[in-house]
Amino acid sequence: MSDYQAHSTAIIEEGSMIGAGTKIWHFSHIMPGAVIGENCTIGQNVVISPRVVLGNNVKVQNNVSVYTGVICEDDVFLGPSCVFTNVINPRSFIDRKDEFKKTLVKKGATIGANATILCGITIGEYAMIGAGSVVTKDVSPYALIVGNPGKPIGRVDKEGNRV
Repeated sequence: MSDYQAHSTAIIEEGSMIGAGTKIWHFSHIMPGAVIGENCTIGQNVVISPRVVLGNNVKVQNNVSVYTGVICEDDVFLGPSCVFTNVINPRSFIDRKDEFKKTLVKKGATIGANATILCGITIGEYAMIGAGSVVTKDVSPYALIVGNPGKPIGRVDKEGNRV
């Protein structure tokens, strides 16, 4: 993959794959083994860890760390400072790198600013996670989730309008 644009302060490590038309902004770090599709936007101060997969047209806003185990399908929006986890019971003194849980964000889903997504969860197609929500279990397609813990309060259409 080639023909992407990266700011001079971005670190793009050898062994990462980045699709054509993707833009990577200031102070971001793309680690080896990361796969980023075409026409993505990677905001300022973003980390994309090894083995993360981002589909085409994914938008990752500023200050997001996308950790190993996370897969985002096409057209996903990750709001500013949203948080992913990848270990269910982390301890600094125990190496659990072989226990990373898979998190799948399906096509067209939106995760709002400052939302936290626990690992091992699937967020359904075109679901919308409200700003600041804490998602602790799977989310149905087109669901609107808010709160801590996140609970469904309705549904949205493909364009994100409440229905």
